[in-house]
Amino acid sequence: MTQTQGEDFTKSDRTARLLRTLKYVEAVGEAGIRPNDLAKKLGVSRRTAYRDLKALEREVDVPIWNEHGRWGVLESGLLPALRFSRDEAIAIVLAARLLAKFATGYDPELGAALMKLGGMLDEPLRSAVERTVSQISQLRDQPEAQTRLRVLSNAWVNGRILEFEYAAAWSSPGTTRTARVHPYLIEPSAATLATYLIGFDETRSAMRTFRVDRINNPRMTTATFTRPEDVELERTLAAAWDIVADQPLEEIVLRFTPEAAPRASETRWHPSQISEREADGSLLWRARVSGLLEIRAWILGWGDGVEVLKPPALRDEVARTLATATARYTSA
Repeated sequence: MTQTQGEDFTKSDRTARLLRTLKYVEAVGEAGIRPNDLAKKLGVSRRTAYRDLKALEREVDVPIWNEHGRWGVLESGLLPALRFSRDEAIAIVLAARLLAKFATGYDPELGAALMKLGGMLDEPLRSAVERTVSQISQLRDQPEAQTRLRVLSNAWVNGRILEFEYAAAWSSPGTTRTARVHPYLIEPSAATLATYLIGFDETRSAMRTFRVDRINNPRMTTATFTRPEDVELERTLAAAWDIVADQPLEEIVLRFTPEAAPRASETRWHPSQISEREADGSLLWRARVSGLLEIRAWILGWGDGVEVLKPPALRDEVARTLATATARYTSA
């Protein structure tokens, strides 16, 4: 076992142990439990049990009390007991599994939230969430990314203007610009496995979308902003193919081949899409999408199974890309 594998195993084992610790401490209720008794239940030393109790308090924000040698959880610091229907509980498990699939690094806050949520479920769903937390905990810690996201989140929640250096994807390596932004929303992307900040950029006098891992030296200023009443970003995001909603709407018209049509028609790819089968078995597909960048990558993923009919600019871009790829492969 390499050092890295050993570290991952230790982290996973500790996470599972913390889950069991929380379960035991909650189960004893107001009576509390002595570290010696907890250690016997967990099969660890008294010192390890004591450290796990402190970790629940410091790292997971569980409201722990200790008095006369006994430890417990403050009822006032926890959410009221919730009862989930079977369908609701399964939805929670599926959401947790989806988070695990797309997580690119270990986030202690996410792990803590899932730990607490999983504790409200019955078996076997509780164990499924616990295994998910263990899986996520094996990912690499990203302290710099967590610190950056914390600054952005605090500014978003507190209505404070942000200043940061931003390296756009199309800029030259090492080139950044200074942005002063009103943070309106923080949104994850399933397509790029990244998180984005969406807000009004004073330096551009327009709404802009920023990929969080390209943001450097974020600073929450003392200046506040008022979120316009007519800004409903969730509705605006519905026009985006994935995350970019600050571009003009484009009418997209595609024709899927008879071979690709069944796969294309079985999924609702965009809220605005309208599709109809043609006499030859092909599928005519239409949608109104914000910008061309994100949908272009999706179209290229279909290879020769789709043809762009509109807009002309997108048709030309896709044709040029496919021609370049063809030339590269034929010259090899």
